Amino acid sequence: MSMLRKLFTAVKGGAREAGENIVDANAIRIFEQEIHEGKEAITAAKRNLTEVMAKEMQLTRHIKTLEDKIAQHEEFASQALDKGEEPLALEIAGKIAEFEEEKAAQSPTLSQYKQHIGSLKQQIKDAEKQLQENQRQLSIVKTTESVQQATLAVSDTLTAGDSSMASAKESLERIKQRQADRQDRLAAERELADEAQSLEQKMKAAGIGETNDSSADILARIKAKKNN
Repeated sequence: MSMLRKLFTAVKGGAREAGENIVDANAIRIFEQEIHEGKEAITAAKRNLTEVMAKEMQLTRHIKTLEDKIAQHEEFASQALDKGEEPLALEIAGKIAEFEEEKAAQSPTLSQYKQHIGSLKQQIKDAEKQLQENQRQLSIVKTTESVQQATLAVSDTLTAGDSSMASAKESLERIKQRQADRQDRLAAERELADEAQSLEQKMKAAGIGETNDSSADILARIKAKKNN
């Protein structure tokens, strides 16, 4: 049983590690998606804010209407009293009480609207500030990632090319050696040729090895052969 538990734990650990590797491999893409979702959340919050503000405006107008009606009916009640119409004034006062009761019922809702609006505005402001910072950081990490990938690519190319570069260096040395050998042979041939020419000049100066007889010498030789 203990072995099964260990195997299960190992499997969970492997799954967690695989999951972390996947997250790390797609970290920038995940960050971009989170920024996108943040933008959508801000858009939705602004839409909700406009709805609350619209309701706040409507309720403010309604309460203002009630206040105007209260003031108007107070004037009506005063006129009724001036004319000795106290029962009518009392009836008007009852209407004023209804207006005031409705106003009293609506006022807390208006206060709640105002509080929600203030809170939503602050939340949106903070979220937009964080969104701007995330976008700035995204630009930084994408640039850093691009530079690091380029650096790794260059490093991998150079590492993989070590054998090729060593082979190229060896080939260059062989070419240089072959050219040096050829140059030495050419120099040796020139030296031998110079030496042979010098020897011929020395022999000619000493009258050795001359084969070019004059015409008189040739005729004399022919006559000698005939006399014999």
